[in-house]
Amino acid sequence: MALTYRCLIIDDETPAHKALASHISKFDDLEHSGSAFSGMEALKMLNENSYDIIFLDINMPVISGVELMELQPKRPLTIVTTAYSDFALSAYQNDAIDYLLKPISFEKFSKAIEKAKIYFSGNTLKKEDKTDCKVLSQRVNGQMTDILLTDILYIESLGNYMKLYSTKLNLPLIIYGSLSSIASEIDSNNFVQVHRSFIVNVAKITAVTFKNLTMSNGEMIPVGRKYQILLDSFFK
Repeated sequence: MALTYRCLIIDDETPAHKALASHISKFDDLEHSGSAFSGMEALKMLNENSYDIIFLDINMPVISGVELMELQPKRPLTIVTTAYSDFALSAYQNDAIDYLLKPISFEKFSKAIEKAKIYFSGNTLKKEDKTDCKVLSQRVNGQMTDILLTDILYIESLGNYMKLYSTKLNLPLIIYGSLSSIASEIDSNNFVQVHRSFIVNVAKITAVTFKNLTMSNGEMIPVGRKYQILLDSFFK
């Protein structure tokens, strides 16, 4: 059975949606699975649904395309679509696979899709076998240790290291790496970055205020202003 790639269009302009939807319809293995007209709407849809490719506009109100990429380090394959050439570096620094300038010709669109397919074909997991990661494997005290994601309370950045608090172990683990590197290994439907130094397990949150949230063990975690919108999208 042929694979079908679910596509989400994120743009605040209706003509852009129509143009991209028309291009998508010409591919048997692409499916137009959603349309978001703002960054806020896109965050909600990304948290609630599964997509393979997103077509992301840069210049949007409230949450720009670059800000959305920063807020969602673990997201579907991203093809940036914009009328501005100034943000190419930011797009590629946030792992966009291509950068298309409007108006987007079908030829340029097709080349971007070919890049996406090459990426998917080179992935170590087959698309039909992908599931949300249930275990995080990390080196602890010189040995590889499997940590259940459901047991993780939060992950805190400590420079080149991280502190991971597991409710099962009831003690923090110090592991090497950064929040951005670990974001690709955890489930974005259940974990959210709430501060430049903290990723938390949403299921372990017991109370939320404007500046802090309380975890199930009573600890208070700060909420950065930049990340408040992302946190709010989980509770709407």
